[in-house]
Amino acid sequence: MTEHRVATGDDLLHDKTRLAILLFIASEAIFFACLIAAYVRYASASPLGPNAHTVLDPLKTGFYTACLLSSSITIYLAERAQRLHQAGLSRWLAGTMLLGLVFLYGEMQEYRKLLHENVTVSRNLFGSTYYTLTGFHALHVTVGLVLLGTMLVISIKRKLFKPQQSALTCISYYWHFVDAVWVAVFSVVYLWSAQ
Repeated sequence: MTEHRVATGDDLLHDKTRLAILLFIASEAIFFACLIAAYVRYASASPLGPNAHTVLDPLKTGFYTACLLSSSITIYLAERAQRLHQAGLSRWLAGTMLLGLVFLYGEMQEYRKLLHENVTVSRNLFGSTYYTLTGFHALHVTVGLVLLGTMLVISIKRKLFKPQQSALTCISYYWHFVDAVWVAVFSVVYLWSAQ
């Protein structure tokens, strides 16, 4: 015999919130697919000047990529700690933020190196598409860090109620999406076109 549970207002709110974030992520996935397609189309269209093969360092960026991908594990552990009412939520959120910050630091170091080598947005199509694609990704990571920081403050104050629990789930979806987008960006920009 199966039990039928009646949906409460909190369940419906959680489902609507989850649907909203999934629709938002779908629209962002289309946006990033267009940026990646533009990069593939135009980055190699200009044979003169710098390109992915001559200026990017896949090995160094691979380290920062590993940090970002590890943050998917820490946010999963934060969400699990919250769901099971276990200690460690704040610690896992802080760990996720730290890994995200390390990734952003790596991205900024790469921008600094490229700018020193005169690889700019206006130099050629590679520069334009590279900075647009990676810059928008960095912006998304920054937004995720702000959201995670907000949840960290709430968790430190120990004021997690149902709406915040739903919020952490949505932030987790967003963070996993940001990580998945970077896998695509890293694969196309650093591995495929840098060959």
